[in-house]
Amino acid sequence: MDFLQIFILSVVQGLTEFLPISSSAHLILVPVFTAWEDQGLAFDLAVHLGSLAAVLWYFRVQIAGMGSAWTRSLLSGQKSADSRLAWAILWGTVPVGLAGITMKGLVETEFRSPLLIAFSLILFGIALGVADFRRKGERTEYDLRWSDVLVVGCAQALALIPGTSRSGITMTAALFMGLGREGASRFSFLLSIPVTTLAVGLQLLELVQMPAGSTDWSSLALAAVLSGISAYLCIHYFLVFIRQIGMQPFVAYRIVLGVLLLVVFW
Repeated sequence: MDFLQIFILSVVQGLTEFLPISSSAHLILVPVFTAWEDQGLAFDLAVHLGSLAAVLWYFRVQIAGMGSAWTRSLLSGQKSADSRLAWAILWGTVPVGLAGITMKGLVETEFRSPLLIAFSLILFGIALGVADFRRKGERTEYDLRWSDVLVVGCAQALALIPGTSRSGITMTAALFMGLGREGASRFSFLLSIPVTTLAVGLQLLELVQMPAGSTDWSSLALAAVLSGISAYLCIHYFLVFIRQIGMQPFVAYRIVLGVLLLVVFW
C-alpha cells in the first residue's frame, strides 16, 4: 500500500467511525471506486485500534470515574450515576455481541452488497432525520432508563448491516427514547468502546491463525495514528456541531450517497 492509500483509508475510517454515516459502507466502497485491493485484516485491525484509542483518550476522565464506580458497585453494592452508566454500556453491548456471533457468515458475504448499503443508508438516514426532528427531550447519558438501554442496545445490533452505521442507529434510538442530541451522541461513543474492543480481539485471533507473512509494520503504525487523530477530531467537532446544527446535514449526506449508489449499481 502506498502512502495515499494508507492516508485515505485511515482518515475515512477515523472520521466515519463516529459520524452517523457508516464507516463500514465507506471502507467497502472506497476500493470499489478506486479499484484498490482489499486492505486486509492487519490494516483493519490497525485502524480500529486507532479509533479505539481516540475514544478512550477523549473520554478518559469519564471512563476512569465509571471504572472505579463500577468496581465499587461490584464489591460493596454501592450505586452511583457513574456505575449505572457503566452497567448500561455493558448491558447495551450484549445484543450486538449475540447478533455478531449468529450472523458472522452473512455479515462477511451477502451483507457486503453495494445495493444493500444504498438502501440502508437511505432508510436509516430517514429514521435519523425523523428522530432528530421529533426528539422528545434533552436527557443525558446519565439519565438512561433500563428500557432505553434495551432499545438502544438492540438497535446497535442492526449496525451489522453495512450502511446502517453503528453510531447512527444508536443515536437514532436514543433520540427516539428522549435523550438530547449530545446525550445520545456521547452514549453512542461510549457504547463503541466494548464493541470495538471485541471486534479488535476477534480480528487479532483471526490474524494470529493466518499463515505468517511479511508485515509492513510502519504502514500499520501510520494507519493507526492517522485513524486515531482523525477519530479524535471527529468526536470533538461533531459534539460541537450538533449543538448548533443538529443531525439533518448527515441525513442529507446519507440519502444523496444512497441514491448515487443506486444509480451506479442498480
